Amino acid sequence: MFTAVAQKNLGDAESYFDEHLSQNDYYAAGEIRPGQWIGMGAERLGLKSEVTREQFHALCENQNPETGELLPAHYASADEPSLRDRTWIEQQWDAARLKARDSKTGALLVLDEVQKVSDWSTVVKLLWDADTHAGLPLKVVLLGSAPLLIQRGLTESVAGRFEVIAVPHWSFAEMREAFGWNLEQYIFYGAYPGSADLIREPERWRRYIVDSLIETTISRDILLLNRVDKPALLRQLFHLGCAYSGQIISYQKILGQLTDAGNTVTLAHYLELLQGAGMVAGLSKYAHGLVRQRGSSPKFQVLNTALMTAQDNRTAAEARQDGNYWGRLVESCAGAHLLNTSFGTNIELTYWRERNQEVDFILRQGKTTVAIEVKSGRRPESLPGMEAFAAHFKPKRKLLVGGQGIELEEFLTKPASYWLQ
Repeated sequence: MFTAVAQKNLGDAESYFDEHLSQNDYYAAGEIRPGQWIGMGAERLGLKSEVTREQFHALCENQNPETGELLPAHYASADEPSLRDRTWIEQQWDAARLKARDSKTGALLVLDEVQKVSDWSTVVKLLWDADTHAGLPLKVVLLGSAPLLIQRGLTESVAGRFEVIAVPHWSFAEMREAFGWNLEQYIFYGAYPGSADLIREPERWRRYIVDSLIETTISRDILLLNRVDKPALLRQLFHLGCAYSGQIISYQKILGQLTDAGNTVTLAHYLELLQGAGMVAGLSKYAHGLVRQRGSSPKFQVLNTALMTAQDNRTAAEARQDGNYWGRLVESCAGAHLLNTSFGTNIELTYWRERNQEVDFILRQGKTTVAIEVKSGRRPESLPGMEAFAAHFKPKRKLLVGGQGIELEEFLTKPASYWLQ
């Protein structure tokens, strides 16, 4: 069994060797089984047998472990005022090709904000196929802040030539490490790193979230890049989803709350667009039948709690004192964490409700199911929804987050996959 461990900073990556890689493989208690180099990448770098500290640390520093040379890479960004076209991509690609030809280990090309280049996917396909035919060892990483447009370009032109590495909203652990935030700050202010320095000025922070992030994402990443026949309806749906995050509302009731006419198919499609842009999702009800699941009432779920609080007039202190509102923030924070950490996997996140019995979140991967209930207070409470769900579906685990269960702070440091293991 192989487990991929992603380290997001140099210190953690280097300490991983001493704490785990040089010690054991997690399945051999009391034994010393050093890590081993495997795969084509290790073979090309001349790495064999056991992993040494020097080799591992060199890779962490982007150096060739055998020669000490920096692994050649070329970075370019299309996020500049000047017009970018296919010629610009060809120029950057040729610069990376030269580095790849001069290196025994190949080279890396990183193109940032590539979606801003017209017809980028067609050009990338032609250049990638040419290099593949020539056997040129050039690796390419395409970055972009408009996931909907990136995904469209990938599926239209470069099908079968890529793998997606999802980069969701920042986690609590990342915001804590980067800015020293505590749990309450993360729950209220969300996970936008660009806003971290503004939280001491609440009104300025709100304007930044609304003007620089919300409006820009809706106008640029959704309305300009997709066919949306009713833009006013989409905007209303977004605001409704933020206001009612953590609540289950039927499509008919949603239509009754909106001033612009629409239908359930349109609303479901707009929710998919909003989720693809990292804003609001509509969780389906857990069911064995796919048809029943798709026809269920959605449970609104923001992907970042800042989308809720920035559009609300409460201060952080006022939100904390309002028990009902704080409870919805805590549940939405937990749901956003599960949704963000399940992107790029086959993990499915749903909810369950039958009459007046409800379970906040259901994680499912294959035949494994985990039921999760989130509480914001310390008072012990009965969980009739959890008991009914467990009796009917027999989940692998029944988790209580908050209250007298798993501490929310601990829960937010573990990805969704952890609870399914």
